[in-house]
Amino acid sequence: MTAAGRPQRDGLSIGAVLAQLRKDFPDVTISKIRFLESEGLVQPGRTPSGYRQFSPADVERLRFVLAAQRDHYLPLKVIKEQLDAADRGAEPSGALPRLPRKLVPLGDPLTNGEAKAMPGPDDFAPAREFRLTQEDLLGEAGIDAALLTELHQYGLVRPGAAGFYDADAVQIAKTVKAMTDFGIEPRHLRAFRASADREVGLLEQIVSPVYRHRDAEARARGDELVRELAALSVTLHTLLVKAGIRGVTGG
Repeated sequence: MTAAGRPQRDGLSIGAVLAQLRKDFPDVTISKIRFLESEGLVQPGRTPSGYRQFSPADVERLRFVLAAQRDHYLPLKVIKEQLDAADRGAEPSGALPRLPRKLVPLGDPLTNGEAKAMPGPDDFAPAREFRLTQEDLLGEAGIDAALLTELHQYGLVRPGAAGFYDADAVQIAKTVKAMTDFGIEPRHLRAFRASADREVGLLEQIVSPVYRHRDAEARARGDELVRELAALSVTLHTLLVKAGIRGVTGG
């Protein structure tokens, strides 16, 4: 029994994990750990009372994720692919390396390899609902309130009707913050917002007739159609930018 009369639990509490991680990652927060859990990057056990129990392997997974974000600027999707690859070829102990042994190549979008550089329809499937307060968003994205105000002002980040933010808002804020390091300000990015809205508007025009049918099968077809079109739209945008950059660099 513990001093408080509660039974001693195996594994580490989220607070104990936070204390360990902060030695190497001072900016990590409990909200960040919960966010990574919600994204499937780590799956701690639970006590019958619902308390999280982190194993040493869970802590190493978190170190892997945090280092990959900090040192390699990898998005969570790619990090998860790295972890899945490591799981498939892991040693019997199940231990994970501190850093990727070898990054899984994204590959060419025109090949039949498993990895893809371009997004597919599944990337536009509805994400698990995740609600962040403004304070959570500031902490997860590593931005200050002044930058968030600008993100609001230029329509780059928009809270939901209830005032909460989702995981996409975190990634947008992080991306904009990274761009500010190159002297690009949020006001310079209004064209990105306008372009995205135009693309979404075009897709909406195409799929709206399908959604007018009220049966569930038609709605499922509409969902599938809009995801496929979204993937093609982003792929086309990426390829056009790549072609334009070659003109700039002379490559």
